Amino acid sequence: MGEEEDSVTVDQNSCDGADSSTLPPPPHLSSKVLTLPTVLTLGRVAAVPILVATFYVDCWWGRTATTSLFIAAAITDWLDGYLARKMRLGSAFGAFLDPVADKLMVAATLILLCTKPMDAVVVLGPIPWLVTVPSIAIIGREITMSAVREWAASQNGKLSKAVAVNSLGKWKTATQMIALTILLASRDSSFERLLPSGIGLLYVSAGLSIWSLVVYMRQIMRVLLKK
Repeated sequence: MGEEEDSVTVDQNSCDGADSSTLPPPPHLSSKVLTLPTVLTLGRVAAVPILVATFYVDCWWGRTATTSLFIAAAITDWLDGYLARKMRLGSAFGAFLDPVADKLMVAATLILLCTKPMDAVVVLGPIPWLVTVPSIAIIGREITMSAVREWAASQNGKLSKAVAVNSLGKWKTATQMIALTILLASRDSSFERLLPSGIGLLYVSAGLSIWSLVVYMRQIMRVLLKK
């Protein structure tokens, strides 16, 4: 789901040329592995197979459970980051795991929605590729950014700063979470009227994903050209 700022911080700390195994944890990171934010993050990872199972339960409680699980995951995504900052409970393991949990949940949800195409707009009728196209854009962007950040962390501090989370990435995450919540909820006939707005927001999120990727790449190019 969101792009965790702590993961960038850890990356920056690991690229200063020193042996990270001999250094104590930074002041804002806990030496514990299982802090409260990390437990919440592990809960999101554990919720992915449950989300998949409930998605294919073709009755009202299955649809309700799937939507509720996703909403809970979105809330804990915000909550674990808040607790890590405010209570200084961030850890290197949590910083690594948080973006992994987010991407697992989002990618799983997008793939699930693609496996059971919905009627997008009554006027247009069923369009099987309508959810698939933005899903490919979003998942492709996340894979690309993960690889870019890994590479940037192995280079120098300036490159790590170039791919640090910005406001555009946060807007992308917010629209993505709202869109997926609406799309999951609209599988229930009581909320199916929300389906067009959910699909519209998903395309907005896909657009922001591509835009933010372009912004990051431009920042990287500026750093590389200054060398």
